[in-house]
Amino acid sequence: MLLLLQLLFAHLVADFVIQPLSWVKDKEQKSFASSKLLLHTLVHALLYAIVLKFAPRYWLGFIVLVVSHYLIDGLKCWLNPIADRLENRLGLFNRRTLFLLDQLLHIAVILWVVHYYQPLDLQSVGFSSEKLWLMLVALIMLTHVSSVVIKVMISRWTPLNAHDGEHSLANAGSFIGILERLFIFVFIITNHWEGVGFLLAAKSVFRFGDLKEAHDRKLTEYILIGTLISFGMALLIGMGYIYAIGLI
Repeated sequence: MLLLLQLLFAHLVADFVIQPLSWVKDKEQKSFASSKLLLHTLVHALLYAIVLKFAPRYWLGFIVLVVSHYLIDGLKCWLNPIADRLENRLGLFNRRTLFLLDQLLHIAVILWVVHYYQPLDLQSVGFSSEKLWLMLVALIMLTHVSSVVIKVMISRWTPLNAHDGEHSLANAGSFIGILERLFIFVFIITNHWEGVGFLLAAKSVFRFGDLKEAHDRKLTEYILIGTLISFGMALLIGMGYIYAIGLI
């Protein structure tokens, strides 16, 4: 576990703390032809070498970490223009998606290297494939499934000014709903039910000004129905997850 934390720390420092913005821009413009990509990779190499204490036994893991970081970062930057075109034409895939995939791949490589030298006993920490799949099912239900269900359920009541694009961010409502359901889920599975009440109160305070200025009863009822359905689904999914965990 110590090796995992040390490598993660080195990765986070190199990627987010000491990497200048000018390097990021240069990489995005030139991808594999960027000299800053090479410098960034060398910084990672130095930090990884320090963490691994320059021990010869880690030579394979060191090479995998350094080479994979260069390739993953370069590929992400090379794919950025393609992601921009897909987002503009189809509304699919974007630089934010690439950024998340980039970080997940880096973490996956680090986990593999750690497991290679210090095999992780997943059973000892209570991990099982059933729990993993249960968590994945819960997450997909909290995000995409719930969004579609809520949209279908309240579509019959959608007021004309419910989607005022001039005064709101694109798809902000969907992201807010996803985040609030994820927060509720975390509060429930960690047995912090008071957090659910706090979240509902906080959202009510932020929404109060909009609803007061709108002077539209239909819009108020529409938002209230959507909020209650969203909270209700998150509660059911959270309690269902806890119940299912007890059966595994």
